[in-house]
Amino acid sequence: MKAKLLLALALASLVFTSTQAADYAPKVGLQTWTCRNMKFDEVVAFCEKHGIKELQAIGSHMDPNGPLDEAKRRKAILDAKGIHFYTFGVAGTSPEKEKNRKLFEFAKAMGIKVIVVEPKNDKALWDGLEELVKEYDIKLAIHNHGKESVYGTPEKVWSVLKDRDARIGVCMDVGHLTGAGFDAGKEFVAYKGRVYDIHLKDKKVDVIDGKTVITDVMVGTGAANYKGLLAELKKAKWPGVMAIETDNGTFAKEPTEFVTGAIKFVKDNAK
Repeated sequence: MKAKLLLALALASLVFTSTQAADYAPKVGLQTWTCRNMKFDEVVAFCEKHGIKELQAIGSHMDPNGPLDEAKRRKAILDAKGIHFYTFGVAGTSPEKEKNRKLFEFAKAMGIKVIVVEPKNDKALWDGLEELVKEYDIKLAIHNHGKESVYGTPEKVWSVLKDRDARIGVCMDVGHLTGAGFDAGKEFVAYKGRVYDIHLKDKKVDVIDGKTVITDVMVGTGAANYKGLLAELKKAKWPGVMAIETDNGTFAKEPTEFVTGAIKFVKDNAK
């Protein structure tokens, strides 16, 4: 009887786990750099119109260095609309630890659990940031730009991660990672659970007259391995947000097509 009960429990657990995996879909949000030509109220209206509930804000929309009362006023507007202000960045950092404290105080006041940063790769600077991470129990996610930038390759990112608190991780910009010649699905796995944010972006890579030309394109139409990445996110039941972002100035002038296309792409392919 006991053996039958254990078997039934095991089967029930297996079914529950399988159902969880089948039901999983990554959260899709907005990096407001995509709407950099809009004012805060326009961004809020844009999110409402397109059903966006997760927001990652740039400084012109939610300033960590500005008056806290104004930030709280804006957050109250988002809260009333059911929009979650989950992070901000890429946040500027200082070589001085105490100047960086304001970022953490802002995040704490806003209920934010992760801050997106891209500081200089300087040991003393990182020592100070790590102390603040431990003090506030707030994660940092290192953002990557192009291959020649400070964190333009996973190897450069790992030069920081390998010796640091596990709450220091990655904001994986899929577009820039792809432009640098890396596979987003494979690198997500290689980061061993330390991807805390993802920028949902795609890049087309062409060689013209012997020079590599990298262009922001509609998500799903470039070289990014989104099939592999979405499969890995589902396998890991990754709890983060894929924040829609574009560096393309033309898309940013009127981001509706780009944003709705990105939302549809993830919905259609994250199955």
